[in-house]
Amino acid sequence: MAEKTGISWTNHTFNIVWGCEKVSPACTNCYAETLALRWKFDVWGKTKPRRTFPQKHWNEPLKWEKMAIRDGGQRLVFCSSMCDLFEDHPTVISELVKLWPLIRATPHLTWQLLTKRPERILAHLPSDWGDGYPNVWIGSTIENNTYVSRADHLRAVPAAVRFVSYEPACGPTDKLDMTGLHWVIFGGESGSGFRQHDPQWARDSRDRCRENGVAFFYKQGSSFKSGEDPTLDGVEYKEFPAGHVFLPLPDKVTVKKNVKVTREKQAEQERQDALSVLDGLASNRVALPLAE
Repeated sequence: MAEKTGISWTNHTFNIVWGCEKVSPACTNCYAETLALRWKFDVWGKTKPRRTFPQKHWNEPLKWEKMAIRDGGQRLVFCSSMCDLFEDHPTVISELVKLWPLIRATPHLTWQLLTKRPERILAHLPSDWGDGYPNVWIGSTIENNTYVSRADHLRAVPAAVRFVSYEPACGPTDKLDMTGLHWVIFGGESGSGFRQHDPQWARDSRDRCRENGVAFFYKQGSSFKSGEDPTLDGVEYKEFPAGHVFLPLPDKVTVKKNVKVTREKQAEQERQDALSVLDGLASNRVALPLAE
C-alpha cells in the first residue's frame, strides 16, 4: 500500500496480499518478488504462503477517498502491484472478496485492476458487477505476441475501461486485436538484469493505438532505474482513456503551492492539447501530471 507512488500512470497503489507465482516471460525479473525478498517475505511460488494485512491497511483507501472529495476529482489506485488479484491461490481468493465492498465504498477512486490471468476474471467478479463498476478499470499484461490472447479474455469482461499493460515489453505486439480496448501502457523493463526493448515496438504500438482510437501512455524505456527514459523519440505520450479527467493535486502543500501546481497543470494541458491537434489525436484524451 502506498499513499504516494513512483508509478507515473497512477496516484496510489494498494495490495490485497503480497506474493504470486510466475506465469510468463514478463515475470522473469519480477520487481515485486525482489522487493518481498528484500523485506524477508518468502511468498513467491504456488505452494508458498501469501502475506496478508490487518484492517488498518484496508482502511487506507478510505482516507484517499476523502482526499479525492476534498480536491473535487477522481484519484487513481493501481491494485495490485505486489500480487495478481486473480491468481488461483486460496489466500488471494479469500482476500479478493474483501476488495469489492471497499471499491463500492470509494466512488471517487478509480481502481486500476491488473492481472496476467484474465481468463479467471469473470468467475471472481461480485454478483452485482453488471456492466461493470463505473470506477473500475480492468487490465491485463501482454508482453509480446505470444500472449495477445489475454486480450480475448479481457474483452469478455464488462468494464468501464479495458486496458493493456505492455510492460515489460519483451517483443512486438503487432498481432494484438485492439477491439474493445481503451488504453495501452508501454514500458520497457527496469531493474537489475533488465532486458532491452526495441523502440520500434513502442512506435508500432503508438501508431496502432492512433488507428484504433485507443489512448497510448508511454511510461519508460528500458533502464536500470524505473522512469529513466519517459519519452519516445523525444516526445511524452501521457494519454488516458477518453472522457476520464483526474485532479491529482498534492496532499500536503500550502495554498500558494496549490496555485502553482494548478498553473503548471494548465500549461501542461495546453501543451498536450497542441500536440493532440498536431498528431490528430482525440482532444478529450487528457494528460494531466500525476502526483508522485
